[in-house]
Amino acid sequence: MAPSSSIPPTEKRLPPGPKTLMPGGHLLPILRNPIGFLTRLSREYGDRVHFKVRGTDAFFFNDPELLKEVLITQNASFEKGPLLKNARMLLGDGLLTSEGEVHLRQRRLCQPAFQPRNLGVYADPMVECAAAFREEWAEGAEVDVSQEMMRLTLTTVGRTLFNAEVKSEAEEIGEMLTHSIRMLNLLGYPFASLLLRLPLPARKTFERNKARLDSLIYRMIQDRRERPHDRRDLLAVLLRASEADEYGGMSDQQLRDEAITIFLAGHETMATSLTWTWYLLSQNPEAEANLHAEIDAVLGDRLPGYEDLERLTYTNRVFAESLRVYPPAWALARQAMCDVEIGGYAVPAGSLVIMSQWVMHHDPRFFPDPDRFDPDRWTPELKEQLPRFAYFPFGGGPRNCIGEGFAWMEGTLLLATLAQRWRPLLVPGHRVAVQPLITLRAKHGMRMILERR
Repeated sequence: MAPSSSIPPTEKRLPPGPKTLMPGGHLLPILRNPIGFLTRLSREYGDRVHFKVRGTDAFFFNDPELLKEVLITQNASFEKGPLLKNARMLLGDGLLTSEGEVHLRQRRLCQPAFQPRNLGVYADPMVECAAAFREEWAEGAEVDVSQEMMRLTLTTVGRTLFNAEVKSEAEEIGEMLTHSIRMLNLLGYPFASLLLRLPLPARKTFERNKARLDSLIYRMIQDRRERPHDRRDLLAVLLRASEADEYGGMSDQQLRDEAITIFLAGHETMATSLTWTWYLLSQNPEAEANLHAEIDAVLGDRLPGYEDLERLTYTNRVFAESLRVYPPAWALARQAMCDVEIGGYAVPAGSLVIMSQWVMHHDPRFFPDPDRFDPDRWTPELKEQLPRFAYFPFGGGPRNCIGEGFAWMEGTLLLATLAQRWRPLLVPGHRVAVQPLITLRAKHGMRMILERR
């Protein structure tokens, strides 16, 4: 980190970038088509781009070394971007939104729940949820796979986080979170500050849902406190870890914030990832055939388990390639807390720094023919050749997703369990388009016909 005053005058120049006389700068193009806007910046101006958003300096970096600077080397000079700051109205000070010492302490307390020795406990409940789910599908039925995957991941995270006995409550939580996500998406618009102040129906619904969520979560926390040894779910692990903390553990408020953060991240991002995976498999029959061949060879007719993960290598590659082509977290934003130098340019305090998984994952320098779905990119040899931040679906640095290992396990096991019995085929003529909200959803859903294997 270097204050702007210490940067030589010759290096105080701005990177190239688009100019505009619009009062809001480039805000409207970003809101209309953020992926298209960032892709155009990369193609026209290179890896270092400067533009204005509502009077604020914004920098778009698309070089793995520059991302390393922002996310690792000088991460202490940055905090979360404005959208995640606004998300505190739902998530509180959970891992996704907290900063500084609060974040470091919470991450240390949550870490045991996601260590490899604990992950195996969650594998069987995941597979059981998927096995029960696949029995509900019917031959020839036309379904919206995006909604189906939301329903599945809702049940799965409810089981692993809250235990199966509260499945009905987990479904209610999922519905309320879906409505809350819609509210959070509005926070990127210019009128967001006004929206948060006015007693509009959307705001009232949000507050009502938040109150119901809090009531449910606090009741579950109280249940775990009264029966701490009866459960092996994530919430119980968090509670035990916090109670062993020498600084007094987590308060119920902190447990609530982490529980909602984990539920939101585990439910939304996994459903989105699986939706795009089914679409990509339906469009790439050779990859689909290879997936089925591996599942049949490794599993036969039995269900997968934690011990099968190391043998389901192609299944894992399919999931990895899906995260490349359609990364559920499609961009990251950081805000400079002080003057800092990145890539020879002075980034003033208050500036916004944007990094996009979508743009980087489609960069032909790192992924030849980047729009092609090719699971064989992910051989150990090819992975070793990639720069660290050419592929970062789970972020990176001290703020990377704490549940990354959990997500890789969940994605592989759910995919294998469902693909063992079913082939979802895209409905002819269905329009497929991305909708870059908080996650990269399918704009028109994903209508598919279920074919039994």
